[in-house]
Amino acid sequence: MTTNRVASALHKLAKAYGVQTAYYDMEHKRQPASTEALLSILSSLGAHVSCLQDVPSALREHEQDQWRRPLEPVNVAWNGVPAQICIRLAPDEADCMLTGHLISESGDYQDLKYRCEELPIIELREVEGIKYTVRLLTLPSTLSYGYHYLILDIPGRSVKTMLISAPQRLYSYDSSNSAKFWGIFLPLYSLHSERSWGAGDLTDLERLIKWIGGLGGGVVATLPLLPTFLDKPFDHSPYAPVSRLAWSEFYVDVDRALNQEHCMEAEGIISSPSFQSELDRLRNTPLIDYKAQMKLKRVVLDKLSQHFYQNNSLDRENLQSFIGKKPEIEDYAQFRATCETRDATWPSWPQALRDGTLSNRDYDEEIRRYYIYTQWLLHKQLTSLVKESSKHGPGLYLDYALGVHPDGYDAWRYRNLFVTDVSAGAPPDPVFTSGQDWGFPPLHPERLREDSHGYFISCIRNHLLYAGILRIDHVMGLHRLFVIPNGMEPSKGVYLRYKHDEFYAILSVESNRNPAIIIGEDLGTVPPDVRPAMNRHGLYRNYVVQYELCTDCNRPLPPIPHSVSASINTHDMPPLAAFWQGLDIGYRLQLQLLERTDELNEKRSRDRIRRNLTHFLRSKSWSKLREKATGELSDILKATLYYLCASPAIVVLVNLEDLWLETEPQNIPGTQDRRPNWCRKAKYSFETFSELPEVTEVLQEIDTIRNIRKKGAVYEAGKK
Repeated sequence: MTTNRVASALHKLAKAYGVQTAYYDMEHKRQPASTEALLSILSSLGAHVSCLQDVPSALREHEQDQWRRPLEPVNVAWNGVPAQICIRLAPDEADCMLTGHLISESGDYQDLKYRCEELPIIELREVEGIKYTVRLLTLPSTLSYGYHYLILDIPGRSVKTMLISAPQRLYSYDSSNSAKFWGIFLPLYSLHSERSWGAGDLTDLERLIKWIGGLGGGVVATLPLLPTFLDKPFDHSPYAPVSRLAWSEFYVDVDRALNQEHCMEAEGIISSPSFQSELDRLRNTPLIDYKAQMKLKRVVLDKLSQHFYQNNSLDRENLQSFIGKKPEIEDYAQFRATCETRDATWPSWPQALRDGTLSNRDYDEEIRRYYIYTQWLLHKQLTSLVKESSKHGPGLYLDYALGVHPDGYDAWRYRNLFVTDVSAGAPPDPVFTSGQDWGFPPLHPERLREDSHGYFISCIRNHLLYAGILRIDHVMGLHRLFVIPNGMEPSKGVYLRYKHDEFYAILSVESNRNPAIIIGEDLGTVPPDVRPAMNRHGLYRNYVVQYELCTDCNRPLPPIPHSVSASINTHDMPPLAAFWQGLDIGYRLQLQLLERTDELNEKRSRDRIRRNLTHFLRSKSWSKLREKATGELSDILKATLYYLCASPAIVVLVNLEDLWLETEPQNIPGTQDRRPNWCRKAKYSFETFSELPEVTEVLQEIDTIRNIRKKGAVYEAGKK
């Protein structure tokens, strides 16, 4: 076979596996994938290729496998229309009688019978000498919204497909587009109070929600609250969770649990001088010492767990009921206990354990109980928080992390669903000129479907149990994800495509069942098909001022639609005060994220942005900037927030730290261990900032502009 034909076969094989052979960068230049990268990713996806010579046979093998499979593993039916399903039939099956049954999500059976020759033909294809017929099978009735299974008996075998019956659009808070909410953002670890142990916990979050509700706000947003490794290994990033099916015991309010358990031994530990001394130290550090704080909490929670299992028989029944509804918690607890008992993460375990087989000989039983007990505590405290949050509006605004830690529970238990030997990331752009390697494994597009998307559904349900709003991090990941073969530079990565309509269908089913607004983080370079799909399915977007600003004096900011969550910045951006003063340019220079030769252009561009935005805001009738020749930074902040609040955006989020003109960012992407990301406490405690005039007066003005007090009760009927 000639070189050109082999190259053509490689591109066909890549397309068959959902791998893009090229992409367009931020400068709209075409970037073709290298042969080495394509071979590597195809091998990771399961193609039998190690060199170019293997490609033709691998292509034939894949095509044969596809045509031997009568049904796709997943089909979607929108808006209650009877499902239409393509079925591939070999010559000896073309004239058979198809019998089978439809199993509804509730467990009801409906017998089905079709004569193949009566089904419409939509394609004929010859594959390796075998002539296949594709016919269209239409179910006799509509399906209720949810997940169903069609099982058909074909001569010699039985085949199955999952049917997702979904509304075309995700849950919409208000079809008339009149609902307007506002809320605040602050990472929970950054929130601290006089009563907390150095970092915020769920009781602090509940107090924050109640305070904001009293001011008229209906939303409190924070970063992912998922469990992370806080000992060995140590990775406290909220975007590197051990699991998306559990929650972090770092955020448990220990005092609240102690008041419920009345454990004298735990009370004695807390009251000891050494414990109180360490607690004082943790409360007075400007950065969070995750290891030390978790160690302190762990000592007490261990005692509470032991006391609970020895004494609290009534609550153990409630605990068992909780586990019955979330059986994965027991498996998660066994995993965490095995990690601790062996003092090693799963990639270094013996083969049987790596493959998912654990027994009670592999872990300490008390550790297993500790993880079950703390997950139950988290559930109780989160449930209490949700009751408070839903009084005032959508309530808790959670963040769905894009990936999971490669050494974590999800990557172990659902290993077959992840692509090994590659990691997710991003291609080069003007900020990260070499690209980014995020270090976590991407999900396998086809194996997810073969698993009937069970893992993804469980993850979304876990979040929507408590969230009134859920932000999907890097929403373009529903469509495609940039992946980098191990050992290669990020610039050598390729895009891997997913069946996005199936993800949208799941989000539609789950958000309508447990009413929640779903927001897709669509910042940066987004493929042209993503936003139309978001609009089609009613997935809300982000509108972030610092992303939208441009140097055009005639239009420094584009209009703000209703279907967005609007804010000045995000956790990955500098606070407004740092941005306005250009301090972030200095950060990037120091961290070698910006070349010295580009510094002057950056500063000139920032000058134009400041000038144009000030002029734009001064032109608004409600802006106090009208009365000033020059705008102070605090006035710019207020005017920008009021501009957002006067817009139709369904949600306006205020970064609390902007209100006191914080200049230090919470995170600078791509810097990993080069700076203290994800661990800076807020400058003020809850007790202090909740009384600051520069905070309360702005929020009161925001509430006046948003005018949502009279709408606050609308939400209560629909939520949990």
